[in-house]
Amino acid sequence: MKLQTLLLAATIAATAQTRSPILLELFTSEGCSSCPPADRLLESLDQQPVSGADLIVLGEHVDYWDGSWKDRFSSPAFTKRQWAYAKYFGLSGVYTPQLVVDGQSEFVGSHGGDAKSAIQKALMSQKHPVTLKARSDGNTLKASVHVDGLSSKGATVFLALAESQAQSNVTRGENAGRHLKHIAVVRSLQAIGDITNNFEKELELTLPKNLNGLRVVAFIQDKATGRVLGVAQEKLSCSIHCSCSLTSPPI
Repeated sequence: MKLQTLLLAATIAATAQTRSPILLELFTSEGCSSCPPADRLLESLDQQPVSGADLIVLGEHVDYWDGSWKDRFSSPAFTKRQWAYAKYFGLSGVYTPQLVVDGQSEFVGSHGGDAKSAIQKALMSQKHPVTLKARSDGNTLKASVHVDGLSSKGATVFLALAESQAQSNVTRGENAGRHLKHIAVVRSLQAIGDITNNFEKELELTLPKNLNGLRVVAFIQDKATGRVLGVAQEKLSCSIHCSCSLTSPPI
């Protein structure tokens, strides 16, 4: 029985190591009535329903829907990032909800069939390993990102901090009267350096309190194509006294 247990544990560990990390970015807004179904789809994808894939999800709340209802998670930085994707994809404008998979596929963020197809496509591309370590120490987050031997003409390394779960009671706008739930809400997204081969970075970030869990995500993105070349994630649990997001605005 003990041997069977050990073999099962070894099989589970080996399976986890062979899963390919895939980055899913949902551009959403609490002011958009079409977005709640996309938020629910992102939550379901976070449950890892695709064999062979380690789905790393991020919810990026844009600010162009901030009218009668101000989305407390919105940032012009996420709108700017979405416009950069519009340029990569040859789109004439931006919209919500939009789901971007590995910087290579985009579609309406509530379309589960399109998500499945894009994830299967992303599984065909090998990712470059990214070593990410993160831990909280009082009101400080200490993180390190390490990449070896990347062959690239030019790429940027990003670090995202996301609140694991969040909720809002919307009182005005298109979603007035609705209780909205969000997953992996990005509270900060920083470009922490450029890379063409090797990369090493250690960071200490001052954090505020009272987030419902923290996800730290590091990823490499090709400057010319927008393709995500590698991605890694660390999840930290946070109590009410934990400091879990940047005090400075995203860049």
